[in-house]
Amino acid sequence: MASLSLGGLSVNRSGGSSSSSSSSSCKKSLNARNAAVERRNLITVCRFSVKTLIDRSCFETIDDSSPEFNNFAAILEQILSHRLKGQVTWFGYESPRSFWDYIRVACRKVSQNCICSIENMENVSSSRAKGRAWIRVALMEKHLSEYISTALRDFKTTRRFYEDGAIVLGEEANMLAGMLLGLNAIDFSFCLKGEGLDGNFPAVIDYTPYLKFTQSSDSISSDEEELRTLGSSGSESSTPENIGPPFIMDENSWYNKCKRVKQKYQLTLEQKGYLEELLRLRENQLAESVSQNKLLLQRIEDSDLTHKLEKEQLEYIIVELQDQLKSFQSLDQLSAEVSLSQTSLGPAHSQDGDGKQDMLNLLSEGKEDTPSLLGLCGSLTSVASYKSLTSLKSSDYLASPTTEMTSPGLTPS
Repeated sequence: MASLSLGGLSVNRSGGSSSSSSSSSCKKSLNARNAAVERRNLITVCRFSVKTLIDRSCFETIDDSSPEFNNFAAILEQILSHRLKGQVTWFGYESPRSFWDYIRVACRKVSQNCICSIENMENVSSSRAKGRAWIRVALMEKHLSEYISTALRDFKTTRRFYEDGAIVLGEEANMLAGMLLGLNAIDFSFCLKGEGLDGNFPAVIDYTPYLKFTQSSDSISSDEEELRTLGSSGSESSTPENIGPPFIMDENSWYNKCKRVKQKYQLTLEQKGYLEELLRLRENQLAESVSQNKLLLQRIEDSDLTHKLEKEQLEYIIVELQDQLKSFQSLDQLSAEVSLSQTSLGPAHSQDGDGKQDMLNLLSEGKEDTPSLLGLCGSLTSVASYKSLTSLKSSDYLASPTTEMTSPGLTPS
């Protein structure tokens, strides 16, 4: 290595190359640091935005007029557009792309997807507007997390659309899919013809809702003193020891912290008592339900027993009715024999025939219709027995035909 000495100054001839290599390495490390910070910031603010949306949905409906949703849509749009490659034309120029070009290709595998319906929308023409419409439709369908997970699993397509260092290619992508899963519990309502779909302007994130700075009333240094401290930071007297006391927590800070812990404890204790009372109420309801179930089972058993007894009684009645029908058939035969004997006997036996006819007339006059027996025994009788059943009385008369049949006066000579 050659060097040239000029007036006590030493110049290295190869210093230019070493300085350029060190500057390039510093530039690479700075770029890597900036990319990591940018990814971390976007993921963190996305988590805050999702939590804010979930909290806000408990009090009102989320629509296009909600500032929390507008901020979330801008954050998600910037995450999906982070280090997105441009499209190279035939002339070698690179034209910008929208994240919709990636979603349209990577989410084709989602079942019942809305890609075709977004493509065919008449009032949405630009690619950026279609991407914003897709975010709203996916949220209303409660499938945004499914879309993102499916797109990230297609690593080949993701690699083709994004450069190295993109959020969708890093470890933060899995965190993104998990965070968006909580939005499935929210009912969104959007108008796909509003101003939020205007693709002429980029989305801007509002970080102010997620920034928090608290200053106690008895702070040691006021705003003017802080400004003077910042203005004199270049002097030798501004050492780190001078700014140490403001970070020491005073008694009021500890008191406020203990008060917050006490409030949380009381709230947890009240919730515990409420849950215990609710559990006790549910146990009483369960005991009452068990007792009612036992009573119902006992009633069912009693009803079954009653039905069995009624069935046995009905079977016994049917047997008795069958016996009565047999006696009715024999009575029909007797009447037929009487009529036959009247026609076959001469005038000498007309007096006996008249007596038998009078007896039959008396029997017929004392009969009455019995339709209840007809319904029970109609299937067990013939036509002749059916006719005799409708013209006879109940079981009061069943003993008299037997005595008449056994009397010697009824037998033909």
